[in-house]
Amino acid sequence: MTGSGKTTPLTGDRHRENGRVAAFFDLDKTVIARSSTFVFSKPFFDQGLINRRAVLESSYAHFMFLLSGADHDQMERMRAHLTALCAGWDVAQIRSIVAETLHELVDPLIYAEAVDLIADHRIRGHDVVIVSASGEEVVAPIAEALGATHTAATRMEVVDGKYTGAVDFYCYGEGKVTAIEKLSAAEGYDLSRSYAYSDSITDLPMLSAVGHPTAVNPDRALRREATARGWAVLSFSNPVSLWSRFPAPSKTVAAGIAVGLSALAAGMVSYRLLRRR
Repeated sequence: MTGSGKTTPLTGDRHRENGRVAAFFDLDKTVIARSSTFVFSKPFFDQGLINRRAVLESSYAHFMFLLSGADHDQMERMRAHLTALCAGWDVAQIRSIVAETLHELVDPLIYAEAVDLIADHRIRGHDVVIVSASGEEVVAPIAEALGATHTAATRMEVVDGKYTGAVDFYCYGEGKVTAIEKLSAAEGYDLSRSYAYSDSITDLPMLSAVGHPTAVNPDRALRREATARGWAVLSFSNPVSLWSRFPAPSKTVAAGIAVGLSALAAGMVSYRLLRRR
């Protein structure tokens, strides 16, 4: 970063100038109104994967997350708790639970403002990437429903179809930068021309890695940083069901229609927001 608060463009073969543009979105409290991991506590309990105490602990952690966000120490405790909890779980069972309950549990929590902004990026020819510390089994289906181009998420170690409790890749903090740099190398993104959106101070590295960072529903620490650095700040407050906005014969078709039509309805509004910089 320079003294003026502007992002220093990244250079080198992996970040070619005049390359393609991507928009990197954090997931929790940026695109959806709650924690994507804790949303599935009830179906995990119903399937016997967690006990009542774990549900209560998850509910309390989620309440604190909504109240004040999560700092580094809280995220580390959360990671340790979740990885220990899922040791021995069957991966296919988790994917099945997420697929079966995604519409009911996650769909009503997606911010309409985020959907419109994602749609606007897409009609401008930008790739959309969901970048989250949550597990890829949870993040990937949500990203697909949103019409995202790529996903970067935490990967758990799997042996014989079951989680071991170890982490192959933790998509958090500097890990998010590692993920987007690797993706940029593969896809030819110019990070100095790209966008990033997040609510948390823990995503300061990701926001600092692009030319157009935006704080969305920022926690207090991120709001201070955004103000000091002259970054844009947006407030998303309208969670609304994707599927209820546009009738369709299936969830997959509904996702495409919702994203496409919302672009036509709100693209110009979002475009003006983005062009203020």
